[in-house]
Amino acid sequence: MHSSDRERILLAGVVFAVLFSQLLLYPGVGTLVETLGAAEASSSVAATELDASMWFLVAEFAAYVAFVGVWGLASDVTGKRTPFIVAGAVAGAASYAALAAVPSIGSIPFEGVLLLRVLQGAMTIGAFSLTMTMLMDLEGGHGRNMGAAGIAIGLGAALGAPIGGQLTEVDPLAPLLGAAALLLVVGALVTRVEDRTPTNKRTARALLQGVRKRPTLSIPYAFGFVDRLTAGFFALVGTLYFQETFGVGPAQTGLLLACFFAPFALLQYPMGALSDRIGRTIPIVIGSLCYGLGILAVGAAPSVTTAAIAMISVGVLGALVSPATMALVTDIADESERGVAMAGFNVAGSLGFLGGFLIGGTVAGSYGYDLAFLTVGGLEILIALVAVPAFLRFSIGRDRFTSEDRGRI
Repeated sequence: MHSSDRERILLAGVVFAVLFSQLLLYPGVGTLVETLGAAEASSSVAATELDASMWFLVAEFAAYVAFVGVWGLASDVTGKRTPFIVAGAVAGAASYAALAAVPSIGSIPFEGVLLLRVLQGAMTIGAFSLTMTMLMDLEGGHGRNMGAAGIAIGLGAALGAPIGGQLTEVDPLAPLLGAAALLLVVGALVTRVEDRTPTNKRTARALLQGVRKRPTLSIPYAFGFVDRLTAGFFALVGTLYFQETFGVGPAQTGLLLACFFAPFALLQYPMGALSDRIGRTIPIVIGSLCYGLGILAVGAAPSVTTAAIAMISVGVLGALVSPATMALVTDIADESERGVAMAGFNVAGSLGFLGGFLIGGTVAGSYGYDLAFLTVGGLEILIALVAVPAFLRFSIGRDRFTSEDRGRI
């Protein structure tokens, strides 16, 4: 096995561990926030189980948005990635452990729990984003590298959800302790990979200006935003929808979520390799149109069985879109700006998760689940239609960029 293949597998394993630890909390988030004090809180952020769950998830992704750019910029400026990943993983593990200790302390208001959640998110996003940037630094094809990242993300989510549901039924705090342990493993694993950060260091100002001069980055950012919005929607609203509509518990909910994440994970690498051969336009644009229709089908499913089938189809379509979108970031960005460029993509993705929680939770709470599914599925379809002229104008759907193309866009 070539060294780059081994490093690709190891880095994908790190991404998997971070996402797995994150998704452990999702199927039982309602039970978890109650254990952490939401039930006794008098604050408006914990007025209902939906409100407390929504703000618990929002706190993490708000920290992602606020701090991911700091990590990426620091990495590009210093020409290092590994030390920052280790620091983020270890501090994230400590934050998860601190959250697990809250019930034994007994005097922390729910707002304090949310602050701990912000700290945990601020640290975890450093390990996640910079590991993905290390994958960008590898040779072997941008689609393949981002396909490896995508399969790790999908597998982490696919396995984290059902296992998190099982752990919650054993002890609501078990997912927090499991997440802390996994992040310590992340900190150890990443030290076994060569740090291939480009050595041509630039100032923070020059890096930011370089990214701003590439407006076509806004296209994969926009798709990343909407794609993650749908993921955030399913993580919160989808979880509660399945439980209320079909009467399933956390464990069964985790299995339903896995119906999406399993095909989403397993098909990422071949779909990424496919986009290296045929370009990015068809996987991103056509895939997004069909993906939006699939979301509408999940909301219209009359039974658990049909909902599971619809979730599987959405997972397949998501696997078509995701690696091509991430690879497009690598296609466009200069190698010395990859940390900042990927940070920008993760900012867009984190804002998407926030939108999924806030828009989905608000619409579902005020107008019902049917309109919530229609809103989110419609947004996925809309972004695909709006992006078609941009793909045609800049010819950004090709599988490769020449140096002349890079200078032009």
